[in-house]
Amino acid sequence: MRGVSSRCWLGAVLLGTIVANGWGQDQDNKEDKTPGLNADLVAGLSFRGIGPAFMSGRIGDIAVDPQDRSTWYVAAASGGVFKTTNAGTTWQPIFDRYGSYSIGCVSVDPKNRHVVWVGTGENNSQRSVGYGDGVYKSLDGGASFSRMGLEHSEHIAKIVIHPEDSNIIYVAAQGPLWASGGDRGLYKSTNGGQSWTSVLSISPDTGVTDVVLDPRDPETLYAAAYQRRRHVWTLIDGGPEAGIHKSTDGGKTWRTINRGLPGGDKGRIGLAVSPIHADVLYAIVEATGAEGGVFRSENRGESWSKRSGYVSSSPQYYQKIVADPHVFDRIYSMDVQLQVSDDGGLTFRGVGEQFKHVDNHALRIDPLDGDHLIVGCDGGLYETWDRGQTYRYTANLPIAQFYRVALSNDAPFYYVYGGTQDNATQGGPSRTTNVHGIVNSDWFVTVFGDGFEPAVDPAEPHIVYSQWQYGGLIRFDRKTGQKVDIKPQPEKDGPPLRWNWDSALMISPHAPTRLYYGSQILFRSDDRGDSWRAISPDLTRNLDRNQLKVMGRVWGVDAVAKNMSTSFYGTIVSLSESPLVDGLLYVGTDDGLVQVSEDGGANWRKIEEFKRLDIPEYAYVSDIEASLHDPNTVYVSLDNHKRGDFRPYIVMSADRGKTWSSMAGDLPERGSVYCLKQDHVRPELLFAGTEFGVFTTLDGGGKWIPLKSGIPTIAVRDLEIQQREDDLVVASFGRGFFVLDDYTPLRELSTSLIDQAAHLFATPKALLYIPDAPMSGDDKAFQGAAFFTAPNPPFGAVFTYYLKESLRSKKDARMANDRDLARSGKDAPYPSWDDLRAEDREEEPAMVMTIRDASGSPVRRMRVPSSQGIHRVAWDFRYPGTTPVRLAGDGYGPLVLPGRYTVSLSKFRDGELTEVIPAAPFDVETLGSASIPEVDRPAALAFQRQTAELQRAVHGAREAAGAAMDQVRYMKHAIDTLPQLDPQFAKDIRSMEIRLLDLVERFDGDPTKPKRQEPGYPGILDRVQTVVYGHWSATTGPTQTHRRSYEIAAQEFDAVLADLRKLIEEELVAFGLRLEEAGAPWTPGRKIPTWKR
Repeated sequence: MRGVSSRCWLGAVLLGTIVANGWGQDQDNKEDKTPGLNADLVAGLSFRGIGPAFMSGRIGDIAVDPQDRSTWYVAAASGGVFKTTNAGTTWQPIFDRYGSYSIGCVSVDPKNRHVVWVGTGENNSQRSVGYGDGVYKSLDGGASFSRMGLEHSEHIAKIVIHPEDSNIIYVAAQGPLWASGGDRGLYKSTNGGQSWTSVLSISPDTGVTDVVLDPRDPETLYAAAYQRRRHVWTLIDGGPEAGIHKSTDGGKTWRTINRGLPGGDKGRIGLAVSPIHADVLYAIVEATGAEGGVFRSENRGESWSKRSGYVSSSPQYYQKIVADPHVFDRIYSMDVQLQVSDDGGLTFRGVGEQFKHVDNHALRIDPLDGDHLIVGCDGGLYETWDRGQTYRYTANLPIAQFYRVALSNDAPFYYVYGGTQDNATQGGPSRTTNVHGIVNSDWFVTVFGDGFEPAVDPAEPHIVYSQWQYGGLIRFDRKTGQKVDIKPQPEKDGPPLRWNWDSALMISPHAPTRLYYGSQILFRSDDRGDSWRAISPDLTRNLDRNQLKVMGRVWGVDAVAKNMSTSFYGTIVSLSESPLVDGLLYVGTDDGLVQVSEDGGANWRKIEEFKRLDIPEYAYVSDIEASLHDPNTVYVSLDNHKRGDFRPYIVMSADRGKTWSSMAGDLPERGSVYCLKQDHVRPELLFAGTEFGVFTTLDGGGKWIPLKSGIPTIAVRDLEIQQREDDLVVASFGRGFFVLDDYTPLRELSTSLIDQAAHLFATPKALLYIPDAPMSGDDKAFQGAAFFTAPNPPFGAVFTYYLKESLRSKKDARMANDRDLARSGKDAPYPSWDDLRAEDREEEPAMVMTIRDASGSPVRRMRVPSSQGIHRVAWDFRYPGTTPVRLAGDGYGPLVLPGRYTVSLSKFRDGELTEVIPAAPFDVETLGSASIPEVDRPAALAFQRQTAELQRAVHGAREAAGAAMDQVRYMKHAIDTLPQLDPQFAKDIRSMEIRLLDLVERFDGDPTKPKRQEPGYPGILDRVQTVVYGHWSATTGPTQTHRRSYEIAAQEFDAVLADLRKLIEEELVAFGLRLEEAGAPWTPGRKIPTWKR
């Protein structure tokens, strides 16, 4: 395009920008570095994490720096690793950009506090766990990590470092949960993790879940073998290969030490060695029937005696014991309620859970104080200093595990709802109007328990449908807080209903009172759940899961924990109704079926398999999305990770399910797909939530682009689009909710667009309001560093633009050319002195954004980022400040009026402003939340601008008076250095100084009385600022007090200004000439000295 050039002076300020984040090390998923539409291009579109943290998430392990009790490392079961250096006041995520988010354990080297080991893959066998990609090591206290191997372990239970030799490390690898093989067993490294040796290998189905060392003899080890397998339909949590093994030579040789333990199949075993009497060992053993319990050995495991039949309530989920280092025979057991025994396991009692979440997984006992415990549970992290009598909750760890998300149509800001693992269904605002952002008190619970898929009435956004496990369903009224149970019930003499752990629920796009809800059959309600009717037969395969093979065989009814903590098999898990055709229904099941009805459920057509597309027959149908644009098109994602298959599966049909094609495209091979969402404007724009993040496609699945800015490596279980706002909302399983505000630039992206030199994306409607500060102060106000806040979007009108190339200075261009020559092996020419001088004198080039009102008058000019890629900046709706310029930052002016504005982008180089993108319109609308109506906003703005002009003049004059006072002080000093000067010089300068002090007092107010705690007369500045700060923070009109203050200030300033001009511009100048004639040293503010050769 043709540029428009003008010369200008720029005093602009960057109001806000979203900075792109890189992912760092991800050794499995290779980045697409080809030019064009890739992750780097869209990195400027950043997600915004909104928490919440008022209920946290599952903690898997805790490690404390052996030399600093204030430094802790916390392994979030599905949220990475967090570090605190101030005993939990603030936290920093330190594992966000690596190959796994699921963490089994964390350990700190006892001899080198800077060495931190992380074992990835949660060490529980629960129905909803992530998997890992090996062992990581940090040499700098978690600032960076390197993967050290065992990539196929998937679930690492424990890492033990030799207490005397940091090069010796033992890793207890449970191995894959959903398949045989992998890196499974006990591994040892003698070279700091550079290589590993399998020192205890049982079988392809059995790993090691615990390992402990004798504190007196670290060559003596005890290891617990763990045989287990989980699939969609079952759990087998033990077998004949489980047991306890012992080595006395550092793992070279082993023998079983099971004398006195249950003789049949055993499950998960937790071990502990007494730190006080190391001959004493404790084992908590899961077994068939009532054979399990707590066992104790007094002879280093040579024989065991059963102390009690106590076993944790669900060993696949707990089953860890910790021996107290202060009291012999005191042992703690992780369980729903944290348990403790003071008699070596004979009896157990609850430690205490008052005002604390349950489901405990990790415990750290302070080696200096046995009453000081740090406890990790499903609800987050707690600390107690009185051994469980009272707890301090860590309310700033946003690691909630969300299964699903739903959005309301509340105005002006929508609400976000989600069901969590063991932390209820939670709801909260997507943003607020205050400067603190979103805080924990903004969130609320709709129903407790494990929460799943919610739904919000699109017409009545206060009505929220919320689930809990196995089909529990309530209708929640946010206005009243009332809850009504509306779960469908089986008919008299009808078959029992099989509800999934996470049942499928939806509101019809054709009627807000119509609900669909699936067990093995599909139910419909037309009265918001008051009544239900079945509209299908059993839509699943209805297989007998007890006849399916696990680990190569069919297991009997008494197998360890058979089918425990597992959903019923043969259930509906995904639903969609075409928004274009009423009654066109799609149902997906957990046993691999897609069912289609084109008549509201009267008839169903079964789609049994996608073998032609290399999709396993029984893959879990994780999501179905009927097209928003074509009545015949439907998208389906399938998940087969619970058979050990982590490949992504996405298919689409253009004929209502009769034929299918794959659209997984170039998605990474490692990363199951959990959810899909189609853009409501551009049909080819879709989003997919996977095991390791969010991907988008601009071409209907041919090419997928990861969206990684602002979001860690994390499982994305659900996606939802707020169509009014064009926001993409992510439900992550381990780090809460994330919002991609205004993703519309993705709609515009194309190869032709990115070939342009620059592009300004469409600017959404901007809401004008005054941000409030209900707690006073910005951000965390006065609540302390631990107070949790999540950011709002940048306040103001948000502009998104693209630059094909970075704007380079002469020096940048020369250095880039030198690098290109060096890469090609050519000599770089040495620049001329004139060239180097030009580089030194060059003003830094910049991109400049100009906002104009409807008349074309400039309102604001801002310098904005000039690097290659997509950027976002915000304008705060204000005119420029009128206070004297400070290089560290400018003040602010009045708020603009609502209405139509334009924004353009220009290039500023060497004083020349050249337009790059012509003016494009956008609208500013008032939020309209003021209790007192806005009266004549144009008149109010006129008064504000009048006040701004007075402020400009008054502040400028006051600064000039201050500068004149400095001149006077320098002159007085110069007079003192010349004894030959006439004494009249001193009298005259003192007279001017007194007059200046009088004038400054008129500006600042009388200091004499206030200094002695008496009221003084206000100065002109005080009156002006009273108007500015008292009126500019509201959109209502000025008060009469404001107008009167303005009039008084203006009248007083008229007189002061005349006196000040005469003193500074005439008398002080003349006095300077007298000093020059007298040969006084030069002082600041005077004319250049005269000189004759």
